Amino acid sequence: MNQASVLIVSDDPEFARTVASRWQSERHVPGITILNSDLWSSSTSAGYDLVIVGPVRDGRRTGILGAASNPTGPATVCLAEEKEIPSLHAECPSLLTVPMQDGWAGVLILVSVEALRRVDALARSQKAERQATASQAHAILGRYMLDVRPSVNDALTSVLGNADLLLLEPGRMQGECREQVQAIHTMALRLNEIMQRFSSLAAEMRLGEKESQGETEAALNQSVGRA
Repeated sequence: MNQASVLIVSDDPEFARTVASRWQSERHVPGITILNSDLWSSSTSAGYDLVIVGPVRDGRRTGILGAASNPTGPATVCLAEEKEIPSLHAECPSLLTVPMQDGWAGVLILVSVEALRRVDALARSQKAERQATASQAHAILGRYMLDVRPSVNDALTSVLGNADLLLLEPGRMQGECREQVQAIHTMALRLNEIMQRFSSLAAEMRLGEKESQGETEAALNQSVGRA
């Protein structure tokens, strides 16, 4: 997991110091930014993986939690009095809360670490989905190229044949016209070379698929034999 980024918002300096110090004992230490409620704004949370909200001045926590608990924003953990937790969950269903009681620092770190793991897992899942979509699009394009390859080869053969016939009769063309036909012939040869490379690549891919399938079947047979 890449280094995560954590924003701590609190008007209690001791809270921020305790959280930052406690996190140093963890295997993965995130990049930590500490702000008080005066410096915080609704756009501050953007770019962070996790927001931890500690004690803040009266009336400011609601706004902070409302902005930080946006479904499209970062995960949010809040330290609160136990009696406040039900109302906080009602206002912000996605909010993670830690009761303010003995041992709260350890619990808050455990909850925060798990939240960061979920953020990382979600990011990996979304990346995998994007890659799968891109791979599917490439596969569709590849299949289309395989389907139209015979037609393209036929068209190139016709272009090359006619260009050859024209170039073999110098008297029919002169000057710029002959140069243009020669350019058509040259470009058709290049396209033909590209199609031949594509055909070779397709053959290598089919061979690789067969070898991979054979290895898989062999591994399965070995597993069955051992069983």
